Amino acid sequence: MSANSSSVNFLILATLGLPPTHIYPAFIFVTLTYLIIVSCNSLLILTIAMSKRLHRPMFLLLVNLPISDILGASGFFPHLVFSILTQNRMISPPACITQAFLIHLYGTGNLLVLTAMAYDRYIAICNPLKYNIIMTSNFVIRIIFLIWILDFLMMATLFALTLRLKICRTGIEDVYCNNPTLMKIVCGDNRISNYYGIFLTFICIGGSLLILAFTYAQILRTCVMTNNTDDRKKAFQTCGTHLVVFLVLQINSAFTIFSHRFQSVSPFLRRAFGVSILIFPPLLDPIIYGLKTKELKESMLKFLKRHVVSKN
Repeated sequence: MSANSSSVNFLILATLGLPPTHIYPAFIFVTLTYLIIVSCNSLLILTIAMSKRLHRPMFLLLVNLPISDILGASGFFPHLVFSILTQNRMISPPACITQAFLIHLYGTGNLLVLTAMAYDRYIAICNPLKYNIIMTSNFVIRIIFLIWILDFLMMATLFALTLRLKICRTGIEDVYCNNPTLMKIVCGDNRISNYYGIFLTFICIGGSLLILAFTYAQILRTCVMTNNTDDRKKAFQTCGTHLVVFLVLQINSAFTIFSHRFQSVSPFLRRAFGVSILIFPPLLDPIIYGLKTKELKESMLKFLKRHVVSKN
């Protein structure tokens, strides 16, 4: 990075446009939002890790979601808090690359985890008798390792292709660093990076959407055909929660990425969608899964009573 960006010492992120009277309220709001995200997601991780009854495939996959959420939030919020307090939108190139890498790692990681969870629900509902045979602990652990290894390698390749180019401009169009905005401030032939970015977008977003469509079509068919009303209700409740979380991330991600390729899209709208990816999923995931999943909700309450209430 340093070799290719030696002519640029600092980059300038898009202005937040905060009037002086709104600085401290914004600082408090953003800080509290980050603390809530970290606290709620940490509670989810600790509950699943310490409750033996939750050491099952569904929850072993689910625990990767709050890990990814904390990763993304930690890439975005600390610098935002600093920017609000100091009213300084400058960021060094290495810090910008680090922020962009963490945010892309989070977004892709969430899509891969949610896709694996859709497969888990498909096996559980459509092939319940084979579930324990297919979804063994070793198989789930291999899936988790594959998710994070693929995620890391894909993002490392993406940013390695970007880093080979020299940064020759300083203005970042978004309120945080990401690969599409970095590609707009580099000089040189960026066609390879551009093609690889398009390839990744279609593989991650398109591939996960196809898998989700297939699994949920099969789940819907099974639910319609079953005569057990309780099983049907439970399946719809579990899958409905997962579908909402997936579509929120999918739609926001797709719009944010593709909007960089169309000049007619409002920059304000693009930034709003881009920021929402980093706020709503990390904020809502622990609430949605914690409240909608009965076993997880009960385990979380027991964990809080045992480790928080009892000490007071």
